Amino acid sequence: MEQWLLLFIVGFISAVISGAAGFGGALVLLPILASIVGVKTAVPILTIAQLFGNASRVWFGRHELKWKPVFFFLLTAIPFSIFGSYLFTDTDSHKIKFGIGIFLIILVIYRRAGIKKIPLGTNGMLLGGALTGFLSGLIGSAGPLGAAFFLELNLTATAYVASEAFTALTMHLTKTIIYQKYALIGIKELYYGIFIGIAMILGSWVGKKWIEKLSREKFILFVELLLILSGLNFIWKAIN
Repeated sequence: MEQWLLLFIVGFISAVISGAAGFGGALVLLPILASIVGVKTAVPILTIAQLFGNASRVWFGRHELKWKPVFFFLLTAIPFSIFGSYLFTDTDSHKIKFGIGIFLIILVIYRRAGIKKIPLGTNGMLLGGALTGFLSGLIGSAGPLGAAFFLELNLTATAYVASEAFTALTMHLTKTIIYQKYALIGIKELYYGIFIGIAMILGSWVGKKWIEKLSREKFILFVELLLILSGLNFIWKAIN
């Protein structure tokens, strides 16, 4: 009973963070979940739970979705997430995680350095989709990487969160199908995922209400700080 209560609370908190920043929930939830059910079981459970979290963020921000960047991002994200998911069970991901961590930290430094920004455009979203999809399927989660590409579009907070959530939802659906094929999702994983997912719906709603009260500058600062924390987390996992 205690572990179920813990997972509900952590799932709620992780969704508040994701609902406010567009990512970061796995940073909080995955370590706790893995300590209870094991890493290999935790990833499929997290995928199911995030279906609920991302779907709720899409619904709450549906009126501000930006379909053009979402379309081009998914154009490459879907096939690459399938490819990455096929490799999931046999891949040593330490070097990949280290590289993602360094990239996220450098990105924030780049944003703060006052260097003239290069517009992403269609090619940038295609590249972002390919990288995020492949790495998401390969190591279970690469949400901060996808969020970083959407952050560069200078969308409103709600549009940014909802648009990024739509792409994440689509990739999680794709991975769920692949994981199911390899029998990584059973009754146990389904129960855990749905239970945590319910907590995530509530957390997503709270997260949306929170960002509606933040100024543009504070919102960007919050997301950038979370990008740095995510980068450090990836690096820590890579070297331990």
